[in-house]
Amino acid sequence: MPITVEHDLKHYLTRFGLINFRAGQHEVIRTILSDGDCVCIMPTGGGKSLCYQLPSIMREGLTLVVSPLIALMKDQVDAMTGLEIAATHINSSLSPEDQQERLQQIADGQFDLVYVAPERFRSSRFIQSISAAKVQLLAIDEAHCVSQWGHDFRPDYARLGQVRKRLGQPQTIALTATATPDVRQDIIQLLGLQNPKVFITGFARPNLHYEVLDCSNRREKDQALQQFLKQTEGPGIIYASSRERCSEVAELVSQSTGLPVGIYHAGLEQHERKQSQDDFMAGDTNVVVATVAFGMGIDKSNVRFVVHYNMPGSLEAYYQEAGRAGRDGKPAHCLLLFSPGDRHIQEFFIESSYPSAETVARVYEYLRQLDTDPIQLTQNELKERLQLDLAADGIGNCEHLLEQAGALERLEPRQNMAAVRIDSNLHTLVDLLPKQAAVQRKVLRGVEKIVGTRRHERVFFQPHGLAESLEIQSLAITRALRELSRLDTFDYVPPFRGKAVHILNKHLPFEQLDVDVVALERRKEAEYSKLNHMIRYARGPRCRQLEILRYFGQTSGQPCDNCDNCLTPKSGSDSLASVTVDSPEDPLHQTVLIALSGIARIAQRFHQRKLGFGKQIVAQMLCGSKSAKISKWKLQELSTFGLLSQLTQNEAICLLDALLEEGLIGQSEIDRFKPVLRLTESGKRVMHGDFELLGELTLPVTLVAKLRQPDTGKPTGTNQKPRPVSTVVEQPFTSPTPKPDEFRADYYWTWRLLAEGFSTTQCIAIRYTQFDTILDHLLRAMEDGLEVDPHWILPAEQLRILDDFLRDPHRLPEKLALHELPVELSQGELQLYLKCRETSSK
Repeated sequence: MPITVEHDLKHYLTRFGLINFRAGQHEVIRTILSDGDCVCIMPTGGGKSLCYQLPSIMREGLTLVVSPLIALMKDQVDAMTGLEIAATHINSSLSPEDQQERLQQIADGQFDLVYVAPERFRSSRFIQSISAAKVQLLAIDEAHCVSQWGHDFRPDYARLGQVRKRLGQPQTIALTATATPDVRQDIIQLLGLQNPKVFITGFARPNLHYEVLDCSNRREKDQALQQFLKQTEGPGIIYASSRERCSEVAELVSQSTGLPVGIYHAGLEQHERKQSQDDFMAGDTNVVVATVAFGMGIDKSNVRFVVHYNMPGSLEAYYQEAGRAGRDGKPAHCLLLFSPGDRHIQEFFIESSYPSAETVARVYEYLRQLDTDPIQLTQNELKERLQLDLAADGIGNCEHLLEQAGALERLEPRQNMAAVRIDSNLHTLVDLLPKQAAVQRKVLRGVEKIVGTRRHERVFFQPHGLAESLEIQSLAITRALRELSRLDTFDYVPPFRGKAVHILNKHLPFEQLDVDVVALERRKEAEYSKLNHMIRYARGPRCRQLEILRYFGQTSGQPCDNCDNCLTPKSGSDSLASVTVDSPEDPLHQTVLIALSGIARIAQRFHQRKLGFGKQIVAQMLCGSKSAKISKWKLQELSTFGLLSQLTQNEAICLLDALLEEGLIGQSEIDRFKPVLRLTESGKRVMHGDFELLGELTLPVTLVAKLRQPDTGKPTGTNQKPRPVSTVVEQPFTSPTPKPDEFRADYYWTWRLLAEGFSTTQCIAIRYTQFDTILDHLLRAMEDGLEVDPHWILPAEQLRILDDFLRDPHRLPEKLALHELPVELSQGELQLYLKCRETSSK
């Protein structure tokens, strides 16, 4: 119906039992009513849902809401029905018959609001049915799931841009509580929004008291939690990193308080999770100990505290989970119990969630050799059978990569339905069958009738229904369908009950798949970057609220005067500072280069043995410790040994922590998930002088003063004096501006890397150069008398063929042309090979 912008807004607002709009709601709703696309960033509990619910009853047409949570859908539909607003939902909890009936009701215009799960859009038939209802507004909740750089990327969300096109590009509102500037841009681009208005109502939650307590170990965490609970009243949520930890913390809380404690995690049965949630909502349970699975969509306004027993992996996740406190606007407490071990937990999650190409290949080859079809193995069962050190999410990522590569298809539960896919544009496939195959031809005509125009997609059907309609016995139908699946363009999946996967071509080896492992590596690096930001928040000296605002791109704002850093700023030796490294002449810059070079030296020394060391050993080496482990691994022989002897080992560890936060170094779980330090790409570039040291380092004030004090010529620590940097076997950490007596030609370091066992690919990455430059450097190294092995450049088989080829005395090496060679070489490769051959013959 025709409306003006302000027409009856107050009247419609009262239908929701509300008197006034919350911050930002009025402006967003006005934009919706004027038919504009928009992106809405509102804090958790800020009232995002009203922004599409109210317009849905003010004008004609369907509002389609995409939401990832089935429980949330039901709650919202129940709430709307209670307000006499026509709303419904469609998700996997409905039978196929109920879904068809619901779709017909939607097409008949019986609903204003329809909530759907994103996986519904895998079916083009579903899209066609929804399109018939004339979608007026597409509302995408949790829109950050669209972006691979968001903290909760979901592949089904990534399809929504294409879905929007197929729906006729209806007006769209994308809603989220957690989106950085990069993620916001991704949302706009991937959904295809045209000049949308972006509303950011502010990430500040002034009623929340953010606090971080440093705890060295679990015992200190337990003590801190017990003390906190004695001093804090009201309903609260405690988040832990695992199911096992949930149970342990719940027992601790129960013993400490004597009160009933709820537990919520994915390992519980559905009815147990629902009971915990219902008890908490009703006030029968005052505290719930949960994993991150708990809380989304729970509208409990009087939560007085949220405790993170373990640090989450990103500021987005922390902000969303902590934001479940104080939704009523009254004071609430958000406590993070931080310990260095939390980083190791999150790094384990990252490493085990993002598999290597080898792991993806193992999963594929195992699934490919199974006789069952479809394969109804859970991700945990698959992980256990292959004995993989992965989280279940890692198996899911393997399956997602294989699905993208066209190797398999993931199937949702379909109540024992079979599925067929016809990948042909021929009017009928019947002519491909022999005339004597009467049953197969009859069955194929029946299937083609079911598929209709839905070629090139999976179509589900009931085999017994097909048998009845064709008046053929079920066993004969099954045999005919299996025979038809021999056709290249006909793919049949027998009935199955739960989730399953279907291998599309069991004869296709992994090597022939186009698996995008590079994209997975980029996502993995993004997860490490998020983790570094989270740790910077936990250890930083700034106002907690301002750190959150800054992370989400909101540069304005004043200190909250409510967090622990504002109320009780640290002083003395505990005080931290965020320090900018201004120039290469800054002593702190030189210290950073020493630390980075030390880690590089260790990696180079132990590369072939695939060994590495954590912060403790690296700090001991840099400080010049004479510990047994240093002697055992002969780390005192490294050129960087003792170069930071003016520091204590704890100070060196603080420096390494700062480099971790800044993303210059990372930690890999090489040896049974023990954290091993490694240089990141940024760290390598800083070390080589190719990249400025940008950003800030969070360090103790006393450490900054010590590093920047005038050089007295004596180390200020208690360790031994530093050894000079070796000029024979290692690149000095001051390589950007070497002293005359330390100078080595550029080609030397290329030669040195290859001589130490690095591959040409690794050498190119480390030196940031090209393959032709590598060849040139090796030729110059040989002119300088250095020995070069041709195996560094050419495979052994090529070398054997070339050696055999040149045994013919009529072939003169100096007159060889490239086109005459039995193998394909570049001019540089040929020149290097002949030089090596000449040298070895002398």
